[in-house]
Order: sequence, then structure tokens, then C-alpha cells
Amino acid sequence: MNDITGTWLGTYWQDGNPTRFEATFVQGGNTLSGRILDDGMLGEAQVTGDLVGRRIQFTKQYLTSSPQPIQYQGTLSEDGNTMSGKWNIGRRYSGSWEAHRNDNDLMASLQARLTKSIPVGADR
Repeated sequence: MNDITGTWLGTYWQDGNPTRFEATFVQGGNTLSGRILDDGMLGEAQVTGDLVGRRIQFTKQYLTSSPQPIQYQGTLSEDGNTMSGKWNIGRRYSGSWEAHRNDNDLMASLQARLTKSIPVGADR
């Protein structure tokens, strides 16, 4: 069984314009939940859905803006590290989307950078 629990970085397109996002999914069996934070004015959204085999579908509902839910459908790659598909808001708006697993340990990267930039003995 595929497991998409973790952080994903992605892009969705609306009218040819890309918007980046960061998604955090939690999977229990086939059921998904999580949060998405758009790199734009729409902000944070709650996610619920499912993953059956490699077919993923979820609903994104913004917490403070846009009252209409957005439906996402797509396919998880065979290696489980990328997904892509289509999104729609009713019949009026639609576009494509893609995401890839974010394996970066951002905290470890920050600690390594800080260690390199602080001269030995500077903390005294």
C-alpha cells in the first residue's frame, strides 16, 4: 500500500498562472487528511480525501477565504514520490496540478548553516 504521509511541494495552474503550495498529508489506511498552504493570498486550507492504489482524490477547503471547496483528482507515480492531476471548482474553474515529496529536513539544513556561520568562541 502506498503511503503519502509527509510534506509535499507542488504547483497548481489557473488560467495559465502557476501558484506554488506546500501540503502536509496524514494517511490512515486509504483516508487522507492534512493542510495546504498556498504561496498566495488564499492562505491555508484543510484537506480530506482518499488514496486507493495510485488514484488520489481530495477536497481542499480554505480556512478564511474562498468558501467553495476545490476538488483534486490525480495519480501517484509508481515510486510514490510525485503526483499530478486536475483540480476543479464546480464546472466554472479548473486546471492542472503536480506535487513531489519534500525529503528536505529543513531544520537540519538550518542548523548546519548556523553552525558554519558562527565563528568558534563567538558565543562567549
